Amino acid sequence: MMNCCYVPDGVRYYIVPIPKPKECFSKPLSSDHFRGIAICQILSKVFEYCLLDRYSSFLNTPDNKFGFKKGVGFNIAIRTVRYITDSLIKDENTVNICSIDLSKAFDKVNHSALY
Repeated sequence: MMNCCYVPDGVRYYIVPIPKPKECFSKPLSSDHFRGIAICQILSKVFEYCLLDRYSSFLNTPDNKFGFKKGVGFNIAIRTVRYITDSLIKDENTVNICSIDLSKAFDKVNHSALY
């Protein structure tokens, strides 16, 4: 697939809409009431693991990126923001922080932890 730059039809991913449990019986459904689940063939999963094994050394991200990394969670991101904020305030700088409510994306966000 890498040499020919061609992905056979049997290897492609399929996105299947799954209704969110709380909202599928209580009101009329819209696109907001579904979450997409990627379903793939076994061959594509094996190919993905081969690519990750072979090219993982080229797929590094900076330390200040926290998403989709092993051993890095939300608490480390919050701790980093807190550390940077405290150091800026200590130096008598003004700090402005913007946060995004991700409850639509992840169904439930611990707002006190986000704060």
